[in-house]
Amino acid sequence: MNVGAMWKSHGLDFIGMSLSGIRTSIAMPQYDLCFDTAQGFPFHFNLKHFFITHGHLDHAAGIPYIISQKAMNSHAPAHFYMPKSLVQPMKNIMSIWEEIEKHQYKYHFHGFDADDEVALNNNFFVKAFPTIHRVDSLGYTLFQKVLKIKKEYADLPSTEIVKLKSKNIEIQDVLTTPLVSFTGDTEIDFLNQRPWIRKSKILFLECTYIDNSKSIEHAKKWGHTHLDEILPVLDQIESEKIVLIHLSSRYSTEYALKILKEKIPSHLMDRIVIYPGR
Repeated sequence: MNVGAMWKSHGLDFIGMSLSGIRTSIAMPQYDLCFDTAQGFPFHFNLKHFFITHGHLDHAAGIPYIISQKAMNSHAPAHFYMPKSLVQPMKNIMSIWEEIEKHQYKYHFHGFDADDEVALNNNFFVKAFPTIHRVDSLGYTLFQKVLKIKKEYADLPSTEIVKLKSKNIEIQDVLTTPLVSFTGDTEIDFLNQRPWIRKSKILFLECTYIDNSKSIEHAKKWGHTHLDEILPVLDQIESEKIVLIHLSSRYSTEYALKILKEKIPSHLMDRIVIYPGR
């Protein structure tokens, strides 16, 4: 299970795995980014940007290992974005590893609040949104940014466009599209925190429990989401694909699919995916 499972949708490539309490990490190599690190795996080593939802070991234990591997292979230091309260504890952890290994590491830790963002390039950026867990936590959305000429200038000849630009007149609108949102661990109420989340083309949504073996109350107590909380809001989520992650290890994939087919209306099932890397 150290190579990750591949999944493709909407022209986007994903590699990773997710299993409650064990490991969660989903990478998008074409954008040089990864959501959470699990314990650290080979598919992480060439990536530059890591977006950490929270500090629990099954989501963040790989940070020191990735830093170490990048140093061993003379890679440029990676950038890790995380809730602000996590930065100093992670620096403390790295200091201990530096003492153990007698080596000083290079890395970049960035403390994030909700609505903070970072540009990946001119066309894509990642923005944080608040989630609801037992510890400080964030989700992240990958946005695409497109420049489109304003309607009032659309029919002008190119010579006129050049003249407007020379006068520093803004002739373009910036259109942003939420492509992928990733929650990490959270209670279902995160959906109400920011309007763009439910509009993302692909929503990676935590769903730890799916049957009566654990109640909704139990899920909330531990900062998680139960399938029975997702069902009433499915019609409100506009995402073309809803990818369930963080399922409990008590469920086999076959059993989980059986429960989904029993509980989810047939006209919505084609939108629901269990991430294959369990």
